[in-house]
Amino acid sequence: MSDTVIRVENLGKKFIIAHQLNNSSHHSYKALRDVITDGAKSLTKSLIKPNHQKMSNPAREEFWALKDVAFEIKQGEAIGVIGRNGAGKSTLLKVLSRITEPTKGRISIKGRVASLLEVGTGFHPELTGRENIFLNGSVLGMSRVEIKKKFDEIVAFAEVEKFLDTPVKRYSSGMYVRLAFSVAAHLDPEILIVDEVLAVGDSAFQKKCLGKMGDVSSKEGRTVLFVSHSMQAIAQLTKRCILLSKGKVQFDGATSKAVQLYLCGQKEDIEARAAYQAPKNKTGNYVAWARVHTSEGEGIHCWGKPITFEFALNIEKPHESLSFS
Repeated sequence: MSDTVIRVENLGKKFIIAHQLNNSSHHSYKALRDVITDGAKSLTKSLIKPNHQKMSNPAREEFWALKDVAFEIKQGEAIGVIGRNGAGKSTLLKVLSRITEPTKGRISIKGRVASLLEVGTGFHPELTGRENIFLNGSVLGMSRVEIKKKFDEIVAFAEVEKFLDTPVKRYSSGMYVRLAFSVAAHLDPEILIVDEVLAVGDSAFQKKCLGKMGDVSSKEGRTVLFVSHSMQAIAQLTKRCILLSKGKVQFDGATSKAVQLYLCGQKEDIEARAAYQAPKNKTGNYVAWARVHTSEGEGIHCWGKPITFEFALNIEKPHESLSFS
């Protein structure tokens, strides 16, 4: 019997973006108030002058957030998912969590899935922390007796004993995340999906969560899918990592290699921003060029390490002293 719990084949997710085009074919992005105002103006003009020019219909652009994504995940694996903002990480997790439907492709999932994607996901704001624990357990198909067995562990891990009978809408974002993670991790789902939401918690709780996810994977044999911009957290928890770029899988393999590719891609972007060249037609007193040098590579700075700024000035007249700010 196969131990594959997640199989993704030729997965694609398409969104439709509407652009309002005017008669000169330039994009015009409008707020709701502008649409209402323009509608009123258009109606007025049509009454006064029936043959006036009108805006054309909105143009529809296809945007593929995910394209031709394919991978398999085994039972008990802890998998990292990394990539730049807009790479498709959150969309992938939402599709795997069945929050949104894929446009094409096939997904096979074996087992119950608990997802922690956004602050407040899966919680009813009017219910208390206690009530939400039982609600989430019921959604996962657990009986009230099963939930009660885990109840004390959930509350102790989340550290919300004092506020257990308070509606969660009054919780801080940190309290919300602590309880949500604790519920997801302790209610025995076969697959745990966690997005960057842990960044809301403090460093001590983040460390605690990473330890729990490690236990869930290595000791309890459950599968963990973890998205983070913290390469340290990814390296600590996972041995395999999927690197997404513009909706496609750029790399799927050893975490060390995936992190290296991710940082190299960032380094290229940072280097472009770390260098400055003045326009050729610049006149007067100005900075001709500037560059940032660091010990970790151009533009990449680690706390406590030296950093050097190098620049050239174009000055029309001699100055006895210069001040910089």
